[in-house]
Amino acid sequence: MERKKILITSISILILILITVTYFYTSTGNSTGSSDGKIGVVVTVGPQEEFVKRVGGDRVNVTVMVPPGADPHTYEPLPNQMKQVQNAQFYFQVGSGIEFELTWMDKLTSMNSQMKLVNTSAGIQLVPNTAEGEEGSDPHVWVSPRNAKVMVENIYQSLVQADPENKDYYTKNRDEYLTELDELDKNITQTLSGKNNTKIMVYHPAWAYLCRDYNLQQISIEQAGKEPTPQNIASLVDTARNENIKVIFVSPEFSTSNAQVIASEIDGKVVVVDPLSQNYLENMKKVAGAFAGT
Repeated sequence: MERKKILITSISILILILITVTYFYTSTGNSTGSSDGKIGVVVTVGPQEEFVKRVGGDRVNVTVMVPPGADPHTYEPLPNQMKQVQNAQFYFQVGSGIEFELTWMDKLTSMNSQMKLVNTSAGIQLVPNTAEGEEGSDPHVWVSPRNAKVMVENIYQSLVQADPENKDYYTKNRDEYLTELDELDKNITQTLSGKNNTKIMVYHPAWAYLCRDYNLQQISIEQAGKEPTPQNIASLVDTARNENIKVIFVSPEFSTSNAQVIASEIDGKVVVVDPLSQNYLENMKKVAGAFAGT
């Protein structure tokens, strides 16, 4: 009888140990991957999601930190996004000085010491952030397809390093997507080549890299990240009239009120263009068409 009690006690202890080990593994030891065996990836903005998915295919799970319609300059991540960071193997940074990353990256990386941080802008020639009146570089590197190609290559190299057995799969995906980016580059070049007025007026200066690569010049309503003063608005109205500008471009995450004021003064209109769309290829064609129509 005593031996039976000892056996039952031993089995109970063994079960308790197994439960404890299983809990410990699932809550801490599996912090660099997904439960389904895919590579857990976190990115900052929507366009990066397409870049990663087109290269990684069904081998990756992607979490976007700044959702559609949110402002990367002010957005604060939600608890469920923090949980995804804890389970990620990679954080693919924009890496160009975007404010969300400057504010949050230290905290995000401290939550998962095994998560690898990759600067997807490595190799891109950054431009000064003069349009926003701030120090550092312009963070919106992805708005030029030529920059997007560099970001895709950086993503590809990291995925291959982490999962070399599937290199051929990633290579095929990368090559197909780079071909589509080349076609997008040609499409934008052709769309904008016949544009007589190369100056565009925008609320938020998110388009410096696209302007640099396709011979445009953006005039920003926002001044050093702040709403324009009445004097600024009057000056912008004069500029728009002098440059024969009839369209004011705004982004979905910003108020359109000041753009509407200027548009009404010049008998123009306000058009929404989105630098953060997750459907990158289709969106950039629309943006180029909108800019060409002014």
